[in-house]
Amino acid sequence: MTYQETLKEIRGKLRRFMNGVVSESMRRNGIHYKLNFGVALPQIREIAKEYTPDKKLAEILWKEEVRELKILGILLYPPAEFTLETARQWVAEIPYPEIAGQMSLYLLSQVPYAETAAVEWTGKPKSEFDTLTGFLLFSRLCTQGKRLSEESVDHLLQMARQTLDSGTFRTQQVALNALKRYGRQNKEQAQKVLNLLSDYVVSGDPVKTEIYNDLKFEFDYSL
Repeated sequence: MTYQETLKEIRGKLRRFMNGVVSESMRRNGIHYKLNFGVALPQIREIAKEYTPDKKLAEILWKEEVRELKILGILLYPPAEFTLETARQWVAEIPYPEIAGQMSLYLLSQVPYAETAAVEWTGKPKSEFDTLTGFLLFSRLCTQGKRLSEESVDHLLQMARQTLDSGTFRTQQVALNALKRYGRQNKEQAQKVLNLLSDYVVSGDPVKTEIYNDLKFEFDYSL
């Protein structure tokens, strides 16, 4: 079967799971693809399991302006062949936060340069999606049990604090989540996060106080 025949076959499978209500809801929320089947993520992952990971196929899928095909491109790209140069290109082409999440979860977290990339994208972001992807990747690495280098930890804490102070709502949310995942690894790291934001408690800003209390509750509950 040629790649174009495979692409046609995949499109047919997606049509069987098409959900117009979900697709329309996404459009109302500002998510506009050339085509969006509205297929749920678990169903997309099930379709991916039917195919052998293949770099060329993944690249063809990624180039399509179709939500589900982009996600399948992420799922079917062999991590061992996903170079940092390609990763930079793909991150620059991310259209929506959902894609950043899927890429961080299923592809970027599997590559050997993941920590380096997370530092790069949070430290010198070229777009909001760089920042989103970087913090999402930090979160995933910590969830996987990865012990970040001392330099990466210092960077994560600095960039997270900076983002919580002045970032957009979306970047603040992923930065906060990265701090949670890092702090949940052990009590020492949790305390380091709380010390980072200790001044939030006396800031007089209800949003900052809520952020600190959210983190403290998270660590008290999980550790």
